[in-house]
Amino acid sequence: MTTKFTLPELGEDIDTGDVVALLVSIGDTIEIDQPVLEIETDKAAIEIPSSVSGVITAIHVEEGGIAEVGKPILTVDTEATGEAAITPTETPQKTVPAREAVLRSPVSVVEQKETPAIVATETQLTAGIAEPLPDFSKWGAIERAAMGGIRRATATHMAAAWATIPHVTNFDKADITELEKLRKQYTSKVEAAGGKLTITAILLKIAAGALQQFPQFCASVDMEKAEIIYKKYYHIGVAVDTPQGLLVPVIRDVDQKSIIKLAVELSQAVEKVKNRKLGLEEMQGGTFTISNLGGIGGTNFAPLINTPEVAILGVARGQIEPVFIDDQFQPRLMLPLALSYDHRLIDGADAARFLRRLVDVLENPFLIALEG
Repeated sequence: MTTKFTLPELGEDIDTGDVVALLVSIGDTIEIDQPVLEIETDKAAIEIPSSVSGVITAIHVEEGGIAEVGKPILTVDTEATGEAAITPTETPQKTVPAREAVLRSPVSVVEQKETPAIVATETQLTAGIAEPLPDFSKWGAIERAAMGGIRRATATHMAAAWATIPHVTNFDKADITELEKLRKQYTSKVEAAGGKLTITAILLKIAAGALQQFPQFCASVDMEKAEIIYKKYYHIGVAVDTPQGLLVPVIRDVDQKSIIKLAVELSQAVEKVKNRKLGLEEMQGGTFTISNLGGIGGTNFAPLINTPEVAILGVARGQIEPVFIDDQFQPRLMLPLALSYDHRLIDGADAARFLRRLVDVLENPFLIALEG
């Protein structure tokens, strides 16, 4: 008996995915839960496990094509065992190449239905960004490459954010000389627990405290209903650079966890991202985002807000700088910070206070234990 294995549901509002890799061939014997296909959606890279066992008699998708939810991926003979039982009667179905795929709907690594009014439609974005391009080959050699699902999603989401949010960015610096000493002192303890004591891990805890103190930064704007949605939970996303594009795993209930616990969870999330094992649900529900480029370099940058959030913290590389203290210049490790915020909800004075709160705690780490 043969059965067709179809592409299962991948997540809310996800109808298609790019076929990154076929992990099986016609004639292979597969088991239930065996990965058969690697799909890249607009939110993540996912391995698709089989829900049936048997021998593959036909494959209906191809690498570089598009797979659709509910459409056949494989035909499997559930009674056959081994290649001798195979009599292929079908050839792989030709699919639309990824480079020709049409982006069907605006997407994001966050839940869009929360504030639909601030997410631009594809038609609107195509009208702010889809200018006709010249024929570049007239001037020299060119190469065209398909945009992966994650890159397409990033392009659409960032265009929507820029088109719909009045961005403003405040900058500041924190003297983390003493914090760095503490970080190095307790690095081995955190490593023993399975994590890495990074500045980002510490900032997760500090940011959660600031979000509690300044609730307008833990909110969303619903322009359709003329309302502000204040969130009573503190789930913070951390932007992670990957070869496929930017992914933002979300660390949940940051306010309720120790720095050691946060460091462990962050390390695990980053490892999942690198191994393309991060689930869609692990990138949803964020209320604030941290983007740290310090490991790469640069003096500062202005990050774009990850809608429907209203603020994002950018962290650049710390540098030793001369700081005038006690009538003399002293070498201090200064950390550049950039806070981008939605000016529809947050004013410059509020942003300055929020950023100063982060600086104060970075410079006086005991405040974490003293005030929570």
